[in-house]
Amino acid sequence: MIDLNCDLGEGAGHDAELLELCTTANVCCGAHAGDPMTSRATMEWAAGRGVAVGAHPGYPDRESFGRREMTFAEDDLFDELRRQVEFLQSLAPDIPLRHIKPHGALYNQACRDPAVARPVVRLAAELGLPILALPNSELEQQSAGRVQFIREGFADRGYRPDGQLVPRTEPGAFIHDPAEAARQVEWLVNDRGVQSICVHGDGPGALEFLRQLKSGLAGKGYEFGSVT
Repeated sequence: MIDLNCDLGEGAGHDAELLELCTTANVCCGAHAGDPMTSRATMEWAAGRGVAVGAHPGYPDRESFGRREMTFAEDDLFDELRRQVEFLQSLAPDIPLRHIKPHGALYNQACRDPAVARPVVRLAAELGLPILALPNSELEQQSAGRVQFIREGFADRGYRPDGQLVPRTEPGAFIHDPAEAARQVEWLVNDRGVQSICVHGDGPGALEFLRQLKSGLAGKGYEFGSVT
């Protein structure tokens, strides 16, 4: 069983089609991209298709799509993230949030920096929500004994030998071949203990990539369902 998650509500324009293929949706909270109408529609589409909905907060940096590292005091970051998640929930109060997955630079920093991880885990504990992020990360360590942690891997991103993602600015950062991606997914699930696989929803080829990836994995006997 594999959970396929997509980062949605960011204004890429094909959320409804991606929701026919994924099993979990990480919905933008409006700080790094998107708008209230898009996020609400994405949540409603997801709920109508039985897709689990989670919050996808990021740094308030629309110019860089939330992919520029920023510095916050821990309490200020906690307040910012709580504001974003509460805002998302207010858009569709009848649709329960099932997890939190940080976005972009916030995700990367929280995976390695205790001072960034702590506010994320604090918020998840306050809301009683699992965290979706990289295995063996600072977020996983901080979550131990406090909140459920779901190990995430990436189908469309390259990995270094140590299991860390190749930075987006370096060669090998992205995987475009669905067959190669399927092989990586099997490695992530079988060797790294990953529970949920992400395919980014903002790229122009995301829909066809996910369609072929899912078909390839189904051909290998995998089934699909949310883990939250």
